[in-house]
Amino acid sequence: MASEKAPLPFVYTFMAGAIAGVSEILVMYPLDVVKTRVQLQTGKAVAGADTYNGMFDCFSKIIRNEGFSRLYRGITAPILMEAPKRATKFAANDKWGKFYRELFGQTQMTQSLSVLTGASAGATESFVVVPFELVKIRLQDKASAGKYNGMIDVVMKTVRNEGILAMYNGLESTLWRHILWNAGYFGCIFQVRQIIPKAETKQGQMTNDIIAGSVGGTVGTILNTPMDVVKSRIQNTIKVPGQTPKYNWAWPGVAMIAKEEGFGALYKGFVPKVLRLGPGGGILLVVYTGVMDFFRNMREAKGL
Repeated sequence: MASEKAPLPFVYTFMAGAIAGVSEILVMYPLDVVKTRVQLQTGKAVAGADTYNGMFDCFSKIIRNEGFSRLYRGITAPILMEAPKRATKFAANDKWGKFYRELFGQTQMTQSLSVLTGASAGATESFVVVPFELVKIRLQDKASAGKYNGMIDVVMKTVRNEGILAMYNGLESTLWRHILWNAGYFGCIFQVRQIIPKAETKQGQMTNDIIAGSVGGTVGTILNTPMDVVKSRIQNTIKVPGQTPKYNWAWPGVAMIAKEEGFGALYKGFVPKVLRLGPGGGILLVVYTGVMDFFRNMREAKGL
């Protein structure tokens, strides 16, 4: 992420990213549950308690048929994931940014370097999140409600029945998902910050961060939703020895969904996803920037 402020040691960028991630997930998690439910629904929706005609229908049916608390089912895995996930995102973006500036002899970030840096940070982040994402998706799927008693139960049954490597089902599609989202997110943050007037006050800086982060989150979501749909289906598929799963690899999965369900199916869950990750991208950037400023002021006060 482009910044004119003095850089801080790795531990501070890691901590700021962790705090930003947990803040975002606590506010936006119900939208993630709805997004996953809609993405896992194959074919065309028909009337019934277990099918959804869109975001609002999904919200109302979950609350009416399963209770409000179901919107937070599986949140333990995301909360445990968000700290290392977002911490890795921002810390890796900072480290990759320094690496690419030195590699290409640049003193400041550019648009192309921001995209490359974001993509590299996304690839790094994906290795951290895959097991957590698999647990989250299996807990969010209504069909799994009677199969698992919680996060640890998902891990134990997955490892016992499918093998330890099953915890990394969907790694390839997750790589693509995070590369595309982070490239769009950090690339747009750089571009938007170049376009909007420079903030003169702390309130103005917060407003600029909300705008830049929300635009970045929206563009990243547009780019990566097809991969997110495929990833959800890959990770929700129980591996059976001797059988090739229907959804196994990212790009063939994209082609299969488009062929069987139409191109629009690749954007299932887009509305709740963009409503989460658009504003959520703003929340991430605002909290991250605020925490980094706090750390920076704290170090200055101590004379570090």
